Amino acid sequence: MTSKLLAVFVGPGGMALVGNLRNFMTSLESISTLGFQNGIVKYVAETDNDSSQLQKIMATVFISLLLVAIGLSGILFFFATYWNNQIFGAHFDYSFVFKALALALPWYAVSLFFVAVINGLGRFRKVIWVTILGNTIGLLVSFIFVWNYRTLGALLAIVVSPALLFLVSFYFVNKEIRFLNTIRVRYFDFKILKNLSSYSLMALVSSVFGPLVLLTIRKKVIAMVGIDQAGYWETMTRISSYYMLFVSTILAVYFLPKLSGAKNNGETKIIFWSYYKSILPLFIVGLTFIYALRFFIVELLFTKEFLPVASMFFWQLIGDVLKVAFLILGYQFFAKKLTVAFIISELASLAVLYFLSVYLISFLGIQGVLIAQVLDNLVYLSVLVVYFRKSLF
Repeated sequence: MTSKLLAVFVGPGGMALVGNLRNFMTSLESISTLGFQNGIVKYVAETDNDSSQLQKIMATVFISLLLVAIGLSGILFFFATYWNNQIFGAHFDYSFVFKALALALPWYAVSLFFVAVINGLGRFRKVIWVTILGNTIGLLVSFIFVWNYRTLGALLAIVVSPALLFLVSFYFVNKEIRFLNTIRVRYFDFKILKNLSSYSLMALVSSVFGPLVLLTIRKKVIAMVGIDQAGYWETMTRISSYYMLFVSTILAVYFLPKLSGAKNNGETKIIFWSYYKSILPLFIVGLTFIYALRFFIVELLFTKEFLPVASMFFWQLIGDVLKVAFLILGYQFFAKKLTVAFIISELASLAVLYFLSVYLISFLGIQGVLIAQVLDNLVYLSVLVVYFRKSLF
């Protein structure tokens, strides 16, 4: 619904700007939460029955995140023009968006913390409710803002909507824990920050550098082949994110806990192959139908103006199959806290993606970016298969 709204009111060019801001927001989200989200889920789950340790975790993480978010807000607010030029370019003036983001960021960061706590407590239904209510609020805010302010409204909706999630997440977390009585400076414990640091490093590398590389590539696309082409790529990326959510949710909720609990290579092998025998084939069948219906999907979710996106499906879907094939292996980095190996492989993959994209754009236009993604995913999958060969074979 949001995609249709954006398609009608902002067009391909506006969609490209929205993509730039979304990439920036993803990086900012990870920095503002210090990349602690997976770690919070793990440690809250482990200390659910230890109220004293749970208090320490809650107080330590909350105070840390709030201080970081306030600091980032100051940087965003007072240097709004600088961020506008970096994200959108000097010929666009959306500095006000970054000032609005500065005011919204602390609320957003705290809401992400609340959701991680609820998840860690095993209240999965409540996580689903938070997600549903958050998406509903986001849709209403997007409709009002986009209807009245077009592209500016779309950008404002992206930064304001997540902050409103605070009200929903606080309600649910406060029903589980007396939150206001838990947050005390005396409970602050640096040991907890040290324990979370490995999760922080892995999350920050993927969630900060990944979106920044995509942002840089999109700016290259705008400069080399035009803002509309960048908008079509962003549109294809949004379609991909819809069906990829199916796999990422199953991995996070079902397979990651199982991998974390696996005691040896034999148990890990069973988990890997259960994924390859069930999820991967189902995903491929689903993508086959999506490819057959690509023209219908584009018109349904967007408008006829976006029909050039249909030509991007083939390479995007090939790349996504390869991505789904290596995702389960990538989760093993988190399950076993293989921090150094993860950082090296992730940075190398991003470097390959960037240089291949820049090189292929000059020859193949926007299709070059999609082919670069396929080649990068193929290389990454090959590397992970070799690295985890003992657990696979």
